[in-house]
Amino acid sequence: MGFSRGSIDVMPRLLPHPILTLTLTAVWLLLVNGLAPGQVLLGLFLGLTIPLFSRRFWPERSPMRRPLTLLRFGALVLYDILAANLVVAWLILRGPTRLRPGFVSIPLDLGSELAISLLANTICLTPGTVSALLSPDRRTLLVHALDLDDPAALIATIKTRYETPLRQVFDPC
Repeated sequence: MGFSRGSIDVMPRLLPHPILTLTLTAVWLLLVNGLAPGQVLLGLFLGLTIPLFSRRFWPERSPMRRPLTLLRFGALVLYDILAANLVVAWLILRGPTRLRPGFVSIPLDLGSELAISLLANTICLTPGTVSALLSPDRRTLLVHALDLDDPAALIATIKTRYETPLRQVFDPC
């Protein structure tokens, strides 16, 4: 028994964000710390309904071109969060008088709104840095660093470690 063209068109309406559905289900199961059948069903229910109700708030549908690059990016961000926590703890233990806080403007090469949002949020998740302002033309992101000794190095790090993989995944090559 085959699928008709009409039944295939229904899938994006019923499952607008399949990866979000799986992520929400997994997060629910991690929150309840169990795999009881009722919790799995509730996780699937939440994973299916939340994207349906939030579908109109998503500005664009960004296709993922390299899902493995996105997985590597996620692992890199987790590693950077852990490492940055240690660095920030050391900076605080050394004493706040030695800190050199500052702002730096990062020129963006990203075109996708989702990729820009992920970059800004990644910077905020990494202890010691905060995304402060996105320019109206979406070409520059102002970032505050807790200890900024070399602005050029911070720009290069953000562009190579975070922006480049996001561009590979979400922006057309």
